[in-house]
Amino acid sequence: MPQLSYPNESATYRDARNKLLDAEIALRAQIEAVAALRRALPPGGEAPQDYVFERIGANAMPEQVRMSDLFGKHDTLILNSFMYGPERETPCPGCTHLLDGLDGAARHVSQRASLYIVAKSPIARLAAWAHFRGWDHLPFLSTAGNAYDADYFGDTSNFSAEMRRQHGVPDNENWDETIYNVFRREGGKIRHFWGSEMSFSKSPPGQHHRSGDFANPLWGLLDITPEGRGDFFPRLSYQ
Repeated sequence: MPQLSYPNESATYRDARNKLLDAEIALRAQIEAVAALRRALPPGGEAPQDYVFERIGANAMPEQVRMSDLFGKHDTLILNSFMYGPERETPCPGCTHLLDGLDGAARHVSQRASLYIVAKSPIARLAAWAHFRGWDHLPFLSTAGNAYDADYFGDTSNFSAEMRRQHGVPDNENWDETIYNVFRREGGKIRHFWGSEMSFSKSPPGQHHRSGDFANPLWGLLDITPEGRGDFFPRLSYQ
């Protein structure tokens, strides 16, 4: 197939770029194959309860909402656990920069699935942080008082002993974690469909789990630069 040719590029560059292009095309095929495997998963476990969350209601006051009501007009629900529990003075910078990028996509995701960001802090605190960051399209839920985080690994409380050792969680401590969980409503039942488990799996030496890269534009942009992502990590503020 004919390929692009940029001004003044050498034959050596073009040969290397074409080989890279072949690898990029193969990677795309692998991504599609993995997505097909994900869609073909058998039914997951039924949610153990119809969790009660707190959100900001239409009158700008906190209100309770059940998980079954979060689906709205869709049968798919995406919940992203945000590391901003009441014990944190400020939220996780990694989670925050992810939501900076996700906010713009949220209005489009809502055409196909329901999406919410969940965290343990009171809903007023979450809403205040969202306002500070300028997140206009991400709906937030507070998990304070329910068992969702424990059941679906939004915190470390149900980690096995081996996982606690792997992640350095002391026996007498727990903290919040970030994870995507996707649920499906079928026949009046809510079933777990998929979770971003790679962050809790052992990575090969020198390799980051990159479990949230699929929804993070920052890392994708840095990966196409000569410097790559390196050891860069976003901050809450650059002032």
